[in-house]
Amino acid sequence: MWQLFFYNLFLRLYVVIARLIQGGNKKAALWLKRRKNIFEQVSFAFQNNMAAVVWFHCASIGEFEQGRPLMEQMKLKFPSHKILVTFFSPSGYEAKKDDTIANWVFYLPMDSASNAEQWIKITNPALVIFVKYEFWYYYLNIIRQKNIPALLVSGIFRANQPFFKWYGRMHQNMLHCFQHLFVQNQESKKLLEGIGLANKTTVAGDTRFDRVLHIAQEPYENKLIEQLIENRQVIVAGSTWTEDDEALDHFANTHPELFFIIAPHEIDEDRISECKTLYKNNICYSNLQAGADCKDKNVLIIDNIGMLSRLYRYATISYVGGGFGDDGVHNVLEPAVYSKPIVFGPVYDKFFEATALIELGGAFSVDDAITLEQVLNKLLTHPDFYANACNISGSYVQQQAGSTSGIIKYIQENLLLTN
Repeated sequence: MWQLFFYNLFLRLYVVIARLIQGGNKKAALWLKRRKNIFEQVSFAFQNNMAAVVWFHCASIGEFEQGRPLMEQMKLKFPSHKILVTFFSPSGYEAKKDDTIANWVFYLPMDSASNAEQWIKITNPALVIFVKYEFWYYYLNIIRQKNIPALLVSGIFRANQPFFKWYGRMHQNMLHCFQHLFVQNQESKKLLEGIGLANKTTVAGDTRFDRVLHIAQEPYENKLIEQLIENRQVIVAGSTWTEDDEALDHFANTHPELFFIIAPHEIDEDRISECKTLYKNNICYSNLQAGADCKDKNVLIIDNIGMLSRLYRYATISYVGGGFGDDGVHNVLEPAVYSKPIVFGPVYDKFFEATALIELGGAFSVDDAITLEQVLNKLLTHPDFYANACNISGSYVQQQAGSTSGIIKYIQENLLLTN
């Protein structure tokens, strides 16, 4: 099949390009380094394992957070089972390699017939769960051949994807490898029904709603930040890219009475330096921890990974980055769960929750620095308008929760795992 030829070509080119750019690209270097001798590492880790294994595959950190509610429930419902998590991206693996929710965390070896065969032979999963997307042809085919039940959770599909095109037979075959597909919305279900998956598809919503609710309910305090904020109104800008900071910096620099928490999506030295240049009265979180002078500072730059989802609780208004880039806005549910209005750039159409929040009035899209400042000023100076947006965002998250329990119920009723 010609689609498979081009798929294999893509995989080979991906590795070649990673090797070519690894000298100047930290992610590519990590991607290659961590996969070196991967099967020796996995074989050593599994050599004495006698427990049943549930394998979760996540593209990156966002999908891991999406799958985490299921992992937590499996720990409770099936305590004798162990959890294996794999990542494709360096950012996901590096952030979660030591997370205690999983018994093992590895990079997924590059997709190939031999790698897939060897992986399944070593790990011997009782159940496989792919989170949201990233479909690997050889892995899914060996899973089907071995009659291992596989689920897709929090899946979301669009009509312009290859699955629904005349040339998408190979992609459709990958979806047919799943025993069941739990999707986020009716549009996805309708698309899957059109390629013969009606009996395998359930609209279960998005497990991210359950995850953000759990995070919001956990006790958290950060005295360093709370003392720095004092009684000021706070704008928390999370997962920002350069374009986001360039839209926001003028407002931050001209409103010293407000406090800004900036959490860049990337925290390498160059990116942090860029933020320090854009935001004049800044202090980095690492310097704050070290006791640096924070007098007259109104911008805190978060130069670590893992705090953001909990920092949104300090926000008067939340700004979510990514909306000025081609890939679109990042996770808007993390701030919404705290009943805060959300602002982001113009690229959000791939994300139904962002679209829904805009339509309801809990979120606002801006095209540039001028419209951003207009929206921020309106939210800060019109109490009724602000309160309405807060109520809408919080209520939306509460109403959409519950996906995890539906998936666990399916697993139990179909005896996919037994204690």
